[in-house]
Amino acid sequence: MSDVKNYDVIVKPVITEKATFASENNQVVFQVAIGATKPEIRAAVEKLFKVKVTAVNTILTKGKAKRFRGRMYKKSNVKKAVVTLQEGHSIDVTTGL
Repeated sequence: MSDVKNYDVIVKPVITEKATFASENNQVVFQVAIGATKPEIRAAVEKLFKVKVTAVNTILTKGKAKRFRGRMYKKSNVKKAVVTLQEGHSIDVTTGL
């Protein structure tokens, strides 16, 4: 898989309080492309960050219908991946690539 494809799979890291607590368990949370599969996510993380991945869990959040100043709109669907790393490996998502 080329680096361009890897950058298309991993959209951005998720930096929330819950994701920060997950980093204590050697886990990192990324927002990924909707059509990305677990093997593609694993390969992209291993190639881009040069780490070994133990497991990949995905979460698909459906977009909600919201209202702003009386106008309806729909938030987009989001797919997140919780990537568990092997012991001794880590990713610092605050520094970027």
